[in-house]
Amino acid sequence: MKVAVVYWSGTGNTEEMANAVLEGAEKKGAEASLFTSAEFGESMLDAFDAVAFGCPAMGAEVLEEEEFEPMFTACEAKLAGKKIALFGSYGWGDGEWMRSWEERCREDGAVLACESVICNEAPDAETADACAKLGEALAE
Repeated sequence: MKVAVVYWSGTGNTEEMANAVLEGAEKKGAEASLFTSAEFGESMLDAFDAVAFGCPAMGAEVLEEEEFEPMFTACEAKLAGKKIALFGSYGWGDGEWMRSWEERCREDGAVLACESVICNEAPDAETADACAKLGEALAE
């Protein structure tokens, strides 16, 4: 099982979550790879059985617009039937960006492997554990 963990992080919170997702996938025996959104593109999707996408809420509860959004939009055409999971941090609001992102993925035909993981500000031990479980779910 090959798993990609793709993320964008401004403050390091989502990067910390990405590392926990990676550890969870590896714990389950997956061949897991970590990429920033600048390093990943739609041409790489076919090389992986499952992908975790991580992005914090930005602005009016949207995905980061300079790097992550263009990369994710390009990947959307290949998400039908793909096993994915979503994670990210936020500093305000109630997680609306994640609900919108999940709906977008469902409309793309993606298969959400588990419940998305969100956290307010820096991830705590409980969030890190949830991220590791997200990685494990992708690797199954």
